[in-house]
Amino acid sequence: MSVRNRDGLGGRAAIAGIGATEFTKDSGRSELGLAVEAVHAALDDAGLSPGDVDGMVTFTMDTSPEITVAQAAGIGDLSFFSRIHYGGGAACATVQQAALAVATGVAEVVVCYRAFNERSGRRFGSGVQQREPSAEGAALGWALPWGLLTPASWVAMTAQRYLYTYNLTPDAFGHVAVTDRRHAANNPAAHFHGKPITLADHAASRWIVEPLRLLDCCQETDGGQALVVTSTERARDLRHAPAVITAAAQGAGRRQEAMTSFYRDDLTGLPEMDVVARQLWRTSGLRPSDIDVGILYDHFTPFVLMQLEEFGFCGPGEAADFMAADALPVNTHGGQLGEAYLHGMNGIAEAVRQLRGSSVNQVAGAAHTLVTAGTGVPTSGLILGADG
Repeated sequence: MSVRNRDGLGGRAAIAGIGATEFTKDSGRSELGLAVEAVHAALDDAGLSPGDVDGMVTFTMDTSPEITVAQAAGIGDLSFFSRIHYGGGAACATVQQAALAVATGVAEVVVCYRAFNERSGRRFGSGVQQREPSAEGAALGWALPWGLLTPASWVAMTAQRYLYTYNLTPDAFGHVAVTDRRHAANNPAAHFHGKPITLADHAASRWIVEPLRLLDCCQETDGGQALVVTSTERARDLRHAPAVITAAAQGAGRRQEAMTSFYRDDLTGLPEMDVVARQLWRTSGLRPSDIDVGILYDHFTPFVLMQLEEFGFCGPGEAADFMAADALPVNTHGGQLGEAYLHGMNGIAEAVRQLRGSSVNQVAGAAHTLVTAGTGVPTSGLILGADG
């Protein structure tokens, strides 16, 4: 997809199956085992078998490669396999890669997956502890010596500038946390099922890195999530109505770094998400007012506000009031703050459920869902639509 031109991918592929493991804090299982369970669950949801699969897509930062998962899941010959970089920024791009393969005939049925022990194993929240030298990692050399060692500390720099520019206080972030936890409270799959919070709870939670409090930061989760992508035509003959991939995009902005883009002219937005937004609106022909549900990547609350502004749901500095007014149903599964942190893949599954009419927090008549991937890094996004 070109930043400047409408592409021809929209409508040619669909998500036909979704499947997940239990979301826990100590799975007691290998990441490979989690991946295989999620893949089997997604195929069963679609009414397909491992033998139907000829493509696999996953993330980098993954200990379970496509070929190994295929072998362990009983999948045979593969004509397509791919990985997307930049952590959570890869989530929607895995579906884009699968859709591109399906639309061009490179593969017929592609499984996208993500599985990790992110709580009991490698914890991304612990930050940089040791790292092999690389050209990409050189940018961290400007931040690490000053104590900016964790994702929370990197986001806090941008969040502080956002508050200063728009004359806001850290309480502005609370509406995101409260909304996510309200939805998670109704979701039996969520870690915080039955545990809503108030704005007062948010304000009373301890500082992590000012202006971020504990309840501004997503949890850490063990688990797996998988999605099945095939042609829209084939999906119509499977178990569930297709979640049509109306538009898909990746985006990296000028002077982009992974989480430490502090040398841009402005620190109050997410230029990489603006690149995604422009492509999604152009290709889909839709506008913010056409979106029924927003599944916005929420590893940290400030970046949810900035995404709403980048996509044009509201003006700069207005997103806290937009969230407070419940002007758009956001993260109806509970998000990564409330349900689970699966690098955004569980959010794509929720967007599919909304279109099927099976969400625990169902939005009546949902026909278009917007999904975003990780923010602060090169990222991606999707608009999914009901068939017909």
